[in-house]
Amino acid sequence: MFTLADGVRLHVSVSGPIDAPVTVVLSHGWCQDRRTWRQQIAALGEMGHKAPRVIAYDTRGHGRSSATHLRSATLAQLGDDMAEVIRRYAPAGPVVLAGHSMGGMTIMEYAHRHPAEFADRVKGLLLVSTTAEGHTHTRYGLPDQLAALMRAGETLGAGLLARSGAWRPHRVMLPALRPALRWLLFGDECADEAMMLTMGGLGRAPLRSIGGFRESIGAQLRLDTLAGLGMPAAVLVGSRDRLTPPACAESIAAALPGAELTVVPGAGHMLPLEKPAEVSAALVTLVRRAARQAKRDRRPTIGHPRCRKAA
Repeated sequence: MFTLADGVRLHVSVSGPIDAPVTVVLSHGWCQDRRTWRQQIAALGEMGHKAPRVIAYDTRGHGRSSATHLRSATLAQLGDDMAEVIRRYAPAGPVVLAGHSMGGMTIMEYAHRHPAEFADRVKGLLLVSTTAEGHTHTRYGLPDQLAALMRAGETLGAGLLARSGAWRPHRVMLPALRPALRWLLFGDECADEAMMLTMGGLGRAPLRSIGGFRESIGAQLRLDTLAGLGMPAAVLVGSRDRLTPPACAESIAAALPGAELTVVPGAGHMLPLEKPAEVSAALVTLVRRAARQAKRDRRPTIGHPRCRKAA
């Protein structure tokens, strides 16, 4: 456990070589936990002597981390939390950040609120099933009028849930909610393990987290922040994503210099679980690029004292 400045305790998992040339930090989505990334963590571990250090943590109010205060259930706070995690667990060296859904929005807040630190440390960026425009493009796969009604109901319900505290009565209703979650979060395919992990993450999230983060998520606008970044980046989205549809990824890729956009056919919102091979491949590629760049940065140039001594 890592205790943040305001007393909230984060559950942090660290794996990989302590002397790895690159550190990967993984940030999960709303009402999920670090297990979202389990297959990507396994893929990174299979890189052999080139494997990175991997940090995966449960966001405040999620997973095995402690509950958050309602006033701290914001993306801005999550960006500050990410900064604290990186300072504590990856104080030096290049970092690759990967964020799914709200985790991608957390990365954008980190970049917005700590620009000098972000520019100095981050050498690769993976944004999966996320948005930089709040709920601008969210239609839930419905016609516009129905989508507007659903968003209004969701916003009202979120406000009520946010004031309901840190308990989890919804866990008993998850089996009944499974068909709706399957439709909302997944595309053409949905393995049982992926569904169980998704439902497990939702079951662990208290009502305050389910409702409390909704306002901040819906209001975020960070395209300008992305436009000022400069590092290798990959943006992935499922073609059947009903929460952050391809339009969200397209606007991110258009704003983020040099970003590579991949639309995965038939996939929904839970890409790290639904299409793990595609997400893992993109992440491994970014890690390799960051490691090569770090090696070049360490290589002395002509005129460097080490070069003159060798001559």
